[in-house]
Amino acid sequence: MTGAKKKIVKTIRIDVDKCNGCRACEVICSALHAAPKYSSNNPARSRVRVIRDPLADIYIPVYAGEYTAAECTGRDKYVIDGKEYDECAFCRASCPSRDAFKEPDSGLPLKCDMCESDPTLTEPMCVQWCLADALTYEIREEEADEQPSAEDVDVGLEALANKYGWEKVLDSIARKSKKA
Repeated sequence: MTGAKKKIVKTIRIDVDKCNGCRACEVICSALHAAPKYSSNNPARSRVRVIRDPLADIYIPVYAGEYTAAECTGRDKYVIDGKEYDECAFCRASCPSRDAFKEPDSGLPLKCDMCESDPTLTEPMCVQWCLADALTYEIREEEADEQPSAEDVDVGLEALANKYGWEKVLDSIARKSKKA
């Protein structure tokens, strides 16, 4: 399709065979997202988690994806080196059925932002700190999707309102609409 809009997609490629379970990615991510930056380290605030089975020497980094308002129906089981894992263990979504990838104090969903809150970075901190090279930063172009759905906008606004309150959100929308 010629003339289609393109978008830049940024991802972290994970090579589970290289991960040694050091969890440096979790440590630096939680420190970067602390307020103020680097003031504390709480892996519960990290946007990347390492699923661990140290006895079987299995470590799988998973970074936070989109929030989903509904609990998924997938309950598949995966067997890796004889150990059974629930499908949720590898899921990147923040959802109502589990506590993973949620802000520990507020319960707001966390999503990997590729460390774009710090414009001087060329790649996410977890990739920079991964000494085993299990994490690789990739940028590619894809065809752009249509506009976000109304439901996506509602979820985003609700998350902002839960964090800052409706009055501040509406105030901000009013200010932005005057500038547009």
